[in-house]
Amino acid sequence: MTEKTALVTGAAGFIGAAVTERLLAEGWRVIGVDAMTDYYDVALKQAREVRLAGNYRSVHARVEDAGLLMDLFAQERPDVVIHLAAQAGVRYSIEAPRSYLDSNITGTFELLEAARAYPPAHMLLASTSSAYGANTEMPYAETMKADHQMSFYAATKKATESMAHSYAHLFDLPVTMFRFFTVYGPWGRPDMALFKFTRAILADEPIDVYNHGNMRRDFTYIDDLVQAIRLLMDAAPQRADVVEQGDSLSPVAPFRVVNIGNSAPVPLGDFIDAIELALGRKARRNLMDMQPGDVPATWADATLLQRLTGHRPQTDVRAGVAAFVAWYRDYHGV
Repeated sequence: MTEKTALVTGAAGFIGAAVTERLLAEGWRVIGVDAMTDYYDVALKQAREVRLAGNYRSVHARVEDAGLLMDLFAQERPDVVIHLAAQAGVRYSIEAPRSYLDSNITGTFELLEAARAYPPAHMLLASTSSAYGANTEMPYAETMKADHQMSFYAATKKATESMAHSYAHLFDLPVTMFRFFTVYGPWGRPDMALFKFTRAILADEPIDVYNHGNMRRDFTYIDDLVQAIRLLMDAAPQRADVVEQGDSLSPVAPFRVVNIGNSAPVPLGDFIDAIELALGRKARRNLMDMQPGDVPATWADATLLQRLTGHRPQTDVRAGVAAFVAWYRDYHGV
């Protein structure tokens, strides 16, 4: 078999490193692009990258740097592109919106221009469940309107969906957009609740519980997510005269949006209970009001994912949290 090349942006990130590790294990050549920004601990990103053994080329640069991706596409001619690089976080987008404009909008534009010049067989781009915004009907299905984003982060991600669709239509680029639902697990991000709660409980510090705990999230374990992405790589959308009911395939482009979620929203209190159980300690819960830009619940309809891949995320949150806590204790020597 001829060696295939994947270009993964955000390759030292939580999801990017896990996807890259999977591809390398399967014998892919991977070009990993990551800016190693200090939005959170760079040492954690470096530790993830050290694990990426195999046929791996590391490029430390920003995806929004003009011409960077164009040059990489010209040199490497990737068969598949997995675009995970982004400025993440709902709350930080209120404080520092320009970083979202640069990384998410301009970075995606640079990627699409490079793909236009050197078309890969399939492009897979990360979006977010936050794109559903103010929708209250649940579970969220990909065919629902998603017009009322509640944070600038969500707005930039929804914009990248529209941008990618236009390029798919104009230049016949097969594009799959993922909408992720609260991904967690070993090697996770320190700005996410699981990491923050675990650290605080071990330090006997209070944890901030927003909306007085009246929150539900469709927590998705990292291994389930990676499996979904890997299977979707082989399910590139194609133009179709007739779109099946329930399919988000565009009527005018080889473009599709796919939810990747557990289809089982978990109350925040139950999530904290799972952390307490794994740690063998009780949390001191500081009940607070809802944060601006946040939503009270997320819940994925994963029917389309299952139809396309035969896979449905199903890791129980207690098992997933226990795996994270075991990793956390090992990584931090706790």
